[in-house]
Amino acid sequence: MMMDSLAPARLDAIADDVIVERDVMVTMRDGIKLATDVYRPARGGKAVAGAYPVIMERTPYGKAERSRSEIEVGMASPMKREDVACFFVRAGYVVIYQDCRGRYNSEGEFSKYISEAEDGFDTAAWLVQQDWCNGRFGTMGLSYAAHTQAALACLNPQGLACMVMDSGGFSNAYQCGIRQGGAFELKQATWAYNNAKEAVDVRARAAIEAEDLKAWFKAMPWREGVSPVRAAPDYESYLLEQWRSGTFDDSWRRVGLYMEGYYKTFPQVPIVLMSSWYDAYVKSTLDNYAGLSGNPDRPLRLIMGPWLHGNRNTTFAGDVSFGDKAPLGGNVMESWLQFRRNWFDSCLKNETTLADSDPVVRFFLMGGGTGTRNAEGRLDHGGAWFQAQHWPLPETMYRKFHLHQNGRLGESLPAADSPPFIYDFDPAHPVPTIGGSLTSGQPIFEGGGFDQREAESFFGCDRPGLPLSARPDVLSFETEPLEADLAVAGPITITLHVSSDAPDTDFTAKLIDVYPPSADYPAGYALNITDGIFRCRYRKSFEAPEPIEPGEVFSITIEPFASANLFQKGHRIRLDISSSNFPKYDVNPNTYAPIGTGRTRQVARNSVFSDAVRTSCLTLPVVSKDTLRPLLAAAD
Repeated sequence: MMMDSLAPARLDAIADDVIVERDVMVTMRDGIKLATDVYRPARGGKAVAGAYPVIMERTPYGKAERSRSEIEVGMASPMKREDVACFFVRAGYVVIYQDCRGRYNSEGEFSKYISEAEDGFDTAAWLVQQDWCNGRFGTMGLSYAAHTQAALACLNPQGLACMVMDSGGFSNAYQCGIRQGGAFELKQATWAYNNAKEAVDVRARAAIEAEDLKAWFKAMPWREGVSPVRAAPDYESYLLEQWRSGTFDDSWRRVGLYMEGYYKTFPQVPIVLMSSWYDAYVKSTLDNYAGLSGNPDRPLRLIMGPWLHGNRNTTFAGDVSFGDKAPLGGNVMESWLQFRRNWFDSCLKNETTLADSDPVVRFFLMGGGTGTRNAEGRLDHGGAWFQAQHWPLPETMYRKFHLHQNGRLGESLPAADSPPFIYDFDPAHPVPTIGGSLTSGQPIFEGGGFDQREAESFFGCDRPGLPLSARPDVLSFETEPLEADLAVAGPITITLHVSSDAPDTDFTAKLIDVYPPSADYPAGYALNITDGIFRCRYRKSFEAPEPIEPGEVFSITIEPFASANLFQKGHRIRLDISSSNFPKYDVNPNTYAPIGTGRTRQVARNSVFSDAVRTSCLTLPVVSKDTLRPLLAAAD
């Protein structure tokens, strides 16, 4: 395959000591050329001869555009990419940014995720051959730029020496990032709409922008030529393929979508894995940590904050504030920029070593605030940073809370003769999404913590002011007010015994921290912590769906994202069970139609059993506050 590049289109001395070659066109194995900017040390505006370690980021968001992730505490707007590059170049690195295939200045057709492994590998093979490279490189990047890192590393490229994977890197895209529990994540639809506009001509862009996306979300499922992105056929094509690929087959085990299939052969290099409790990639990050742990030749660092996707230096997520302790900068480390420099210096230059005393895990335990409304109008939920050497925490105790009659959630077993909980799920009237672990949802939905009460600002709400628990298709179970603080940190599961009169249906679960009434919140505040979903055609296997048999009672396990939250004394733990969470997930038409194609719908009568034999329960990972180790000072 070809690995040479064309002559750089432009040579630009952006400072006396930094020079950039813009739009170096690097040739891939199939002849497609990817636009690459190369930042190098200079003197007097001319490149300095010599071989340096390289830092690489591959992005679909424009190699010359600002990355929203490059913002530190106190900054009003993100740094320019060239400013970030200059910081690292002045520290003795060459920095390269590359546009992914089919995006911005790169050639080729964009098909989301599936070209990144080979393209990254070919780019790595090119860069280690350049006279400005000393044969070693590290990778960095947020979200899609973390997916590109994971894809690249699965192929074990020559020269890869370390990674910083921020809020991304699919462990298994079928279970996190594209689908969850068999349902389709509709952030893929909003992402396609928002990003297709950048990849088409002026006329096509105008056609896409003329579409009423909210109206289109009420007209699902979409199909070829009948979608808000039909003016960008490449985007419509890959989106519909993702949507309709409901069975876990070999198409999901492709490199770039399935890092867990490569854990055994994954490069033995130091890796930083970072995410946050209201991020869309909690499961990917924690699965990757677990799958790669245990090898002393592959040092890992795990950071889990309380923010939305990539918003590592904010104090809030949605309507909830975590206080001044929440940002990464100034609490966990001096700055994200300096942390990365220290990491690259250790891994690429061997200037320092990764100390054994350095905490492997840094995580934010949400909760413990005053519960009042702060100056910005948000709930003061509070929280603090802690450290550990393993995740989940070794001292974790798993406690089961069973579903009881009269909406009670308790640790005792339910009565033997407890009747089932029965409700009708109408796919024409789904439960609206109110926050959660979301990203890329604008202008339809927004992630974060919110009072679980309908409001006009949330798509699909038609009863503003009423709590979701007032809906007849929501089963709500609460503990008694807690007699003492309860710290929950780790994986959360909900086991349900269920049945349905439909051939297919979904069940959803949501964990909620219920504040008691107060002066600022006279009706209390029901704060969503995490949620999940399960599509019942996959109750036996994600590889072999089957329709539900009439009268069949079966067990399912819903796995919401892990979390870390302090349920304070006087609060209640609540579990909501239903059958939809739209528009976070696509709505099951209850017909067993092929995924993403059903144009008819039926109401499903769904039952949840919770008796002494067919138990249904919430399992929480509980840790003693006495065993938590505060992160008292910046570790880096």
